[in-house]
Amino acid sequence: MIKRIVPIAALIICLLITSCVVIACDNTSDEPAESPNPTPSQTVEQNTLPCIADVVAQVKPAVVAINVEAISYDMFNRTYREQGAGSGWIIDEDGHIVTNNHVVEGADTITVTLDDGRVLKAEEVSTDPLTDLAVIKIDARDLPVLKVGDSSASNIGEWVVVIGNSLGRGISATQGIVSSTQVSLAVSPGQTLDDLIQTDAAINPGNSGGPLVNMAGEVIGITSVKVAEVGVEGMGYAISSNEAMPVIAQLIEMAYVLRPSLGISTATVDRRIAVIYRLPVSSGVLITEMLVNGPADQAGLKPGDVIIAVDGEEIQSANDFTRAIISKEISQTVEITYWRGKAQHETSATLVEAPSPNLN
Repeated sequence: MIKRIVPIAALIICLLITSCVVIACDNTSDEPAESPNPTPSQTVEQNTLPCIADVVAQVKPAVVAINVEAISYDMFNRTYREQGAGSGWIIDEDGHIVTNNHVVEGADTITVTLDDGRVLKAEEVSTDPLTDLAVIKIDARDLPVLKVGDSSASNIGEWVVVIGNSLGRGISATQGIVSSTQVSLAVSPGQTLDDLIQTDAAINPGNSGGPLVNMAGEVIGITSVKVAEVGVEGMGYAISSNEAMPVIAQLIEMAYVLRPSLGISTATVDRRIAVIYRLPVSSGVLITEMLVNGPADQAGLKPGDVIIAVDGEEIQSANDFTRAIISKEISQTVEITYWRGKAQHETSATLVEAPSPNLN
């Protein structure tokens, strides 16, 4: 028994020392060590991670709490005011704040609480539902700004911090690691978010729109989605900064995102739709509406046609179709493969600029 006790005790001591390395803060300096032969404790201190508290202190002044109100109706069609909470972060000194579309969608009142305690109303709101991104503008100047990092440089296992208005109770922080990168996730019918960063840092309602930052205090993601299922833990997702920044730049400049369009509305074809409309295929997209004299109309397509490929790329759903079209350029000509009745056809169409949303 004695021979077994000694190795276990040694293992416990080793684990305790290792855990100290993980949680310690980096307090090293550029000054030379007093002793030419550092002690074991000095060696441990020189190899620690940056202090999470230092990262939070650097980032927190530019993170805001967002509170929204919207008019809703109960089962008796009576109106009442519904409240919600989210997060955001300041991207420039002139008062532009990045958040999620689902945080502000449908809201008629949006207020922003700054780190210094000021509460200001949003004056402008620009959204992009497709990417779940939004930019709101407040009347403030000389604000603290977060630096945006290169999300493609993030590696699995790196430490990250989520900062936001968790549960609507004010700004708080949680830490974790990058669990996966370049994730695609279907978040609703017809909407898939691409190039997501998965993290095991705790994400709760109210965190949406807040920053996911690396140990340099740089924004590498915008917190957006959490998998909330029984038996599932530590699966939160952030829109990567590299995916988000082109959209954010257009929202700031034009208030909407410029994209190509075929000038049609579609529905995913499944077995039920195929039976109802007596279609010859059980996948693809059914054209339900069409813009008169739009690209599809000029190409000879009609409502009821089923598109199954764009430039040879197989289309099985509305998600596939949307991603295929927005990956092209305005004025680019694409080849469309489709079914009409029991015959397969091909045509070409030149994409146009998608109509801008109805801006207030």
